Amino acid sequence: MISGDVICLQGDLGAGKTTFVQGLAHGWGSQDMVSSPTFILVNIYRRADGAQLFHFDTYRLESIAEAEELDLDSMLAQGALIIEWPEHLGDLLPRERLWIHFEHVDEGRRRIRFRAANGRPAQLLERIPRVTAGAA
Repeated sequence: MISGDVICLQGDLGAGKTTFVQGLAHGWGSQDMVSSPTFILVNIYRRADGAQLFHFDTYRLESIAEAEELDLDSMLAQGALIIEWPEHLGDLLPRERLWIHFEHVDEGRRRIRFRAANGRPAQLLERIPRVTAGAA
């Protein structure tokens, strides 16, 4: 992931969004522990080379105006942005984004669907291995 990349995570509470971010940040090389930013809105994770990854949770946002104050453009200029509950941002979402939808199947299984527009998000999607675990 590079500055300007946007990954949107959508799914019900407990569907695995934050757990997914933990794995993603670890693979990216984060030196920081990953936790849900539900109450503080944005966590920033750092890598040894100085790169930053922003983890944004919009669940508690009360309005689009509140989201505008957080200045997504500034975050995107400094690093990649992962957004939980992106549907709360409406038109503030950048057009180029990778969209990941999490569905809670049962206690031990989740269904994850990926969607991307052209450009960089489509390139990111092509790099994700197509693996199905536990398929009957």
